[in-house]
Amino acid sequence: MKKLFLVFLVLLLLSVLYAVQFHLTILHTSDLHGNIFPINYATNAPYYVGLGKVSTILKNTLAENPATVILDTGDLIQGTPLEYYHAKIDNEPIDPMVLVMNHMGYKASVLGNHEFNYGMAVLEKAISEANFPFISANIVKKGTDEPYFKPYILFNVSDGENIITVAYLGLTTKFIPNWEEPKHIEMFDFLDPVEVAKKYVPMLRDVADVVVVGYHGGLEKDPKTGEPTEELTGENQGYQLIEEVPGIDVLLTGHQHREIATTINGVVVSQPRNWGKAVGKVDIILEMTDDKWEITSKEVTTISAKTVDADPEVLALAQPYEDKVQKWLIQPVGIATGDFYIDDPLVARLADNPLMEFINKVQMEVSGAPISSVALFNNSIKGWKAGPVTLRDINAVYIYPNTLKVLKVTGADIKAALEKSAEYFTLENDEVTVTKSWVDPKPRHYNYDMWEGIEYKIAVNKPVGERVIELKFNGEPIDLKAEYEIVLNNYRAGGGGGYSMFKGKPVVREVMLEVAELIADYIMEHETISPTVDGNWAVGVGDIYEIRWNDTLNKIAEKYDITVSELLEMNPSLKGADRIEAGTKLVIFKPFIPALVH
Repeated sequence: MKKLFLVFLVLLLLSVLYAVQFHLTILHTSDLHGNIFPINYATNAPYYVGLGKVSTILKNTLAENPATVILDTGDLIQGTPLEYYHAKIDNEPIDPMVLVMNHMGYKASVLGNHEFNYGMAVLEKAISEANFPFISANIVKKGTDEPYFKPYILFNVSDGENIITVAYLGLTTKFIPNWEEPKHIEMFDFLDPVEVAKKYVPMLRDVADVVVVGYHGGLEKDPKTGEPTEELTGENQGYQLIEEVPGIDVLLTGHQHREIATTINGVVVSQPRNWGKAVGKVDIILEMTDDKWEITSKEVTTISAKTVDADPEVLALAQPYEDKVQKWLIQPVGIATGDFYIDDPLVARLADNPLMEFINKVQMEVSGAPISSVALFNNSIKGWKAGPVTLRDINAVYIYPNTLKVLKVTGADIKAALEKSAEYFTLENDEVTVTKSWVDPKPRHYNYDMWEGIEYKIAVNKPVGERVIELKFNGEPIDLKAEYEIVLNNYRAGGGGGYSMFKGKPVVREVMLEVAELIADYIMEHETISPTVDGNWAVGVGDIYEIRWNDTLNKIAEKYDITVSELLEMNPSLKGADRIEAGTKLVIFKPFIPALVH
């Protein structure tokens, strides 16, 4: 009996030691946004981005494990002057991102929201040039459930004599109609990705050894705590996919520009930042059991692009495109008589500044609207100094292919939008900082707008929703019920960034040229531009004080630790008044940045 047991034990150990195993590696990129070369186009300085870096990581990984595949989760063909030049100026050659990805052997890419920015002709041309499919199961032909694009791809991966089948299902955030120009997406409906996944995943589970879902969308909850990371609008539904769709082995995500490498409820989740700054690496071990491959382990890590040099083969392949773009970018379009430059992006968001005022004034002039808003999209944007202004300078400031819309809104809508922007700030220990829920994990600087044509003060010591303590138009308090025309970009006009007060508002007119082109045209027409700051807005600390019957200006000034002259300067309507009625509201405000008015 002991002998039989020992024989059984030996056979069991041998079966474990010599079990047929398969090691699959998946490399994952997302939100590459037109980056091939390791440079920052705003400065032309080296930067740890681009497909050149990704290609080196791919080659290194293939050398370690030949059973390696590379997949993408969208936002490929927009985001750099390289792709802008290709889409808008010389679209005849093959798309440069597609050219390089063909060379690298990408298996598939999920359609991202920015794929539609240049219109369907540009997108369909890029798709036709790719040796890999652009996939999305939940973007369907309008009025049907039929996918417009290929919904998924099945492919085999071999390792010696062993072969496994991998399914890759594409899903895209359903929020695209909130951002995109309607004419670019008029042939589509965007279905709920979770409901669509419930249809496809069981089917793919039956035919594939590994089921991978690529979702151009992110996680709506913190993977560590399970707490919501943002307002649950439906823009990101990664957690919902994991919780409601059984059968997913790997979830590759994007859109949020986060770095995520974790496992949630047994599902490996990857998100590799943006621009090729990092690559997600998923390692899966499968074992053959009863003539069927079973996954025995999964793990995910992230490889930083800082750790490698760019692949010279890739750079050489795209060099003809780069040469044209660099020549185009250095063309001067006019002269600046002074600096339109941002040394500190936080300071620029705390008080009126020449660069943001200039862009707003361009938008107002070309649209005819008396009120305008614009954002400083990220902290890398600097503007330009006195001297020649080049196309590089302009494209480095206005980095998105937005057009303009003039909306008819109420004063209440404008105030609500300002309150939304004011959420960007937090007061900690008497110092203003950027609200943590905004900067962790993805800075949403593009969601903080600065306005021209109105006068306003934001007091960050007040509760969220009550921070706009002064709001005027033409020197008078804005009428919350009256209608005003405002100009803003098409993303914001559609409610993008959570600005729901603008969604569905009447469109008075549109300016269909992209804002970067409008800025260039404006400078070329005027030949010289001079920086101005009218100081129409500021951020600080403050309050609204209602005068009581026995108040004096001295008492009020003492209460707020200011002088009477400062109080009068804050409330010019008090100057020369013989008597101040009880119930009169005074604005008490100290800006963080002293007013700089040219």
